[in-house]
Amino acid sequence: MKVYSLVGKSGTGKSYQAMNLCGKMEIPAIIDDGLFIYESRILAGQSAKREATKIGAIKTALFTDESHRAEVAAKIKETDPEKILLLGTSTGMVNRISERLELPEIEERIFIEEITTEDQRTAARKQRVELGKHVIPAPIGQLKTDFSGYFLHPLRRIRNFGFNKETQTDRSVVRPTYSYLGEFFISNKVVTDIVQYLGGTNEAVDSVLSVLTKSTKKGLELTVLVNLNYGSKIIEEAKALQTEIAERVEYITAFNVCSVNVEIRGLV
Repeated sequence: MKVYSLVGKSGTGKSYQAMNLCGKMEIPAIIDDGLFIYESRILAGQSAKREATKIGAIKTALFTDESHRAEVAAKIKETDPEKILLLGTSTGMVNRISERLELPEIEERIFIEEITTEDQRTAARKQRVELGKHVIPAPIGQLKTDFSGYFLHPLRRIRNFGFNKETQTDRSVVRPTYSYLGEFFISNKVVTDIVQYLGGTNEAVDSVLSVLTKSTKKGLELTVLVNLNYGSKIIEEAKALQTEIAERVEYITAFNVCSVNVEIRGLV
């Protein structure tokens, strides 16, 4: 296994650039902020961006928790990638990550200044400081459950890296709990108002009687009680309403919607 490292100060765009670098150098595996990512799939670990404080995030990124360290080290051994890229804010940090995960010595060290311009780093820093945005080099589908309730959106680029085919690189943007913008929450009333609005604009729905919201670690479970207009195709309309509620609540609130149960209480 050949080990590479990418070093740069916090907020200089390491995670964003990592996928481009991996494509150019044919590196299939990344260690970034406590995660082991292989071929755009998160195989093990926990993201430092989920921690409540910066100190907690640093500890997670350095694999200080033994169970976390052991899980990731075991998955790397099982996967056995030919190449792996370690991301860190300093040479000492990537050295420590390599030691903690029992990896071979780092053979090639790359610094963010070597692969980006000053303008690119300034833009990345602005995104971090002013907007509190962090990039994770994995598709949003891989993060949706673990980051339920966080502000997430995808970034996608199509590039040709010389492999005689186009390579699609997916990244996701997350605003962590410890963001400079502070903590946030979305009340159950917001979810209820969204569902009430959707019911009001749905021609098959006469009225939304109640919206029951249950928050779980993985996301929201919703139960919606409605009256439909007489003559509606009950099963078809209920399924369509389920889909619409799930999609719109996820889009507006950033919560993962685990389930939407629609109960038809009557025809009016």
